[in-house]
Amino acid sequence: MALCAIRLALTRHYLFEDRCPMNAPHGKPRKVIPIAPVASEPLAEGEIVSLYEAQKKIYPRSISGFFARWRWVMVFVTQLVFYGLPWLEWGQRQMVLFDLGARRFYIFGLVLYPQDFIYLTGLLIISALSLFLFTAVAGRLWCGFACPQTVYTEIFMWIEHKVEGDRSARLRLDASGWTFEKIWKKTVKQSLWIAVSAWTGFTFVGYFVPIRELGAELMAWQGTWQIFWVIFYGFATYGNAGFLREQVCKYMCPYARFQSAMFDKDTLIVTYDEARGEPRGPRTKAVDYKAKGLGDCIDCTLCVQVCPVGIDIRDGLQYECIGCGLCVDACNTVMDKMHYPRGLIRFSTQNGVARGWGQSQILRRVMRPRVLLYTGVLVALCVGMLASLVMRTPLKVDVVRDRAALSRIVAGGKLENIYRLQIMNATEQPQRYRVGARGLEGLEVVSDPELEIDAAQSRWVAVRLQIPYGSAQPGSHPVQFDIEALGTAALVTEKSVFLVPR
Repeated sequence: MALCAIRLALTRHYLFEDRCPMNAPHGKPRKVIPIAPVASEPLAEGEIVSLYEAQKKIYPRSISGFFARWRWVMVFVTQLVFYGLPWLEWGQRQMVLFDLGARRFYIFGLVLYPQDFIYLTGLLIISALSLFLFTAVAGRLWCGFACPQTVYTEIFMWIEHKVEGDRSARLRLDASGWTFEKIWKKTVKQSLWIAVSAWTGFTFVGYFVPIRELGAELMAWQGTWQIFWVIFYGFATYGNAGFLREQVCKYMCPYARFQSAMFDKDTLIVTYDEARGEPRGPRTKAVDYKAKGLGDCIDCTLCVQVCPVGIDIRDGLQYECIGCGLCVDACNTVMDKMHYPRGLIRFSTQNGVARGWGQSQILRRVMRPRVLLYTGVLVALCVGMLASLVMRTPLKVDVVRDRAALSRIVAGGKLENIYRLQIMNATEQPQRYRVGARGLEGLEVVSDPELEIDAAQSRWVAVRLQIPYGSAQPGSHPVQFDIEALGTAALVTEKSVFLVPR
């Protein structure tokens, strides 16, 4: 902070272009040329100079139309799934539960263990490729219609609209002093925001802790970590959707930064037909605007007023645009009132606008090589992952040698090695298993070869293997454990070694 203050002070009296001592190489001070001070008001004592541009609050205007309705459809669908899924049951358990404490993930009829991490990797790769595919085809549709930041911002703005009024009413309310009306409206709005945020945090944690147990613990004010994470995620929702809003999309989301690498001139994006709209200017319906050399844009700025990120789409493609299409709805409404053709602002491509293509010509360009490549890889991954899940053996086994007793001679002239097996039952029913071993002459399992494990549970068991003393040469010999689920076709083979001392 002190360095910034010194540098700011120097800018008022020195030229910095290779002349300021703070820019000089170490040990070689450059010549400092004083200049006339900048004509500005002197800084008052204690005054803070902001080094960042002030951000004006955006007051989006409500609009109805095709894309606005689809945005609300996606809000209902995504929130119905998010809020409702933790309350559904599958048998005697929660249908979707990522139980980190027990190290088990329950997804419908599947029971996954940490050893099934490959499925999470596959899911992340499929999600990334899906994002690449949808972006290459139609730009930032995810951002505009399904991103959690967009969805919760839409919910919070709807609450704000219902409590404080439309855009003009909110502008007047924020510009006015603190009256009783302003206090109660702000209080009601903030209370509703906090309620939605708290329920969102509770639901999110309910995916990792059984949600009914979580509710009982919170009612009894128990579970310190659960309370912390509910508050943490609730506060994140409250801050991001209530206050940061579009700034998350502009400055925090990495997707906006690398999306240009996935765009090309045949990507469907929100576009402004400059050739048709310019030169813009206000007019009445009765005016022959073409005779006056005007374009179709009446410069009403309605497209800017409805934009949730506050940009002017008429300035061309911008990384802040989330592709929500609200400016399309707004412009079409104006075009209808002026009796002009729709589509001054529309979803199109850069090639489509530049060459005047029709809708069919634009859509034909969708199936271009990069899109076909993304689609082929995505379909192959989805089919492979689905086949792997269908053919997956609902049994997991880990073999660990007992390091306390590597090898020993026991009664009866036998050489014994001891192992510890972790057997995981990945089914919803109790299972009985038989443990066998092979790989050496005379190798036998002398511990109890059969055991029972409850549904979706795991168990560590000690397994003792013996061979006749002198039947194998000194050294390390490969052996295999065969764990068979009795009554089913599940069979898992795990490798280990049998040590014979010298």
